[in-house]
Amino acid sequence: MESSRRIFLKTTALAGVSYAISGASGQAANLAQLPRRRFGRHEDELSIIGFGGIVVRDADPADAAHRVAEAFEKGVNYYDVAPSYGDAEVKLGPALAPYRKQSFLACKTGKRDRAGAEQEFQQSLQHLQTDYFDLYQLHAITDVARDVDASFAPGGVMEFLIEAKKQGRVRYLGFSAHSIEAARAALDRYPFDSILFPVNFASYVADDFGPQVLKLAEEKGAARLALKALARQSWPKDDPLREEYRKCWYQPLTDPRQAALALRFTLNKPVTAAIPPGDERLFRLAVDLALKDIQPLDTNEEKELYALIDGLNPIFRKV
Repeated sequence: MESSRRIFLKTTALAGVSYAISGASGQAANLAQLPRRRFGRHEDELSIIGFGGIVVRDADPADAAHRVAEAFEKGVNYYDVAPSYGDAEVKLGPALAPYRKQSFLACKTGKRDRAGAEQEFQQSLQHLQTDYFDLYQLHAITDVARDVDASFAPGGVMEFLIEAKKQGRVRYLGFSAHSIEAARAALDRYPFDSILFPVNFASYVADDFGPQVLKLAEEKGAARLALKALARQSWPKDDPLREEYRKCWYQPLTDPRQAALALRFTLNKPVTAAIPPGDERLFRLAVDLALKDIQPLDTNEEKELYALIDGLNPIFRKV
């Protein structure tokens, strides 16, 4: 176990050197790689675009392997998955195997009790063909009593996860949340290494959903990982695109110009990385956009993006 973690850290360091060299050699070498940013208070560096496991859900093994290989070649070293993503773990495990020691693998549990979480954890290790997780997260905490209090109660999931971290089966602990109240409660309860939270232009600007969570997480030293950067709004009733984008539970931004502005909005907040929608076309779009331009929006671009908000029904609102 200890050897695996040492190999990971050495390989990550070498990858950073390789990226610096390829950047210096210019585009002629055709080695464009996604930039990387520091993972909170730790030394690890993650690609600014993460690979959501839903990208390989329901894919045949050869196609899953191709999608992961393509992402890795473009510099993606951050992969995130969960047991609730259908067969995503089963597909991601063998596809990621050739790159596991050079990758940062994050997984999650929706269980709030120790026994259920331990069983789910072991199953995820088997599916993903690994003996440790770089990051393990409480999945989708929303209600303080049901999710946060229950996780920290005697016999709760955090008992197991804290032990797993001490044993080296988990390097870092984090959580994903869709609730400001639950996120604040969790950050105040334990020194989590990261938070996975929506940083979406429409919710952020129209309803102030997100700034306060990013600020608190930064104060606590927790890495900020962004969700929903390419979300447009909640699905309108009878939207014909819903069938085409079945992996998205919200209406995504499919226009490249709008997507570029929204992604740059998110990546210029204090975040380490953003995880695009699980649709493989939108994932590729996000990677390609991040390779081209991640500069802050200028005044005219901000006006252009904010003008999109009028008439939208943002997916998250501050309660």
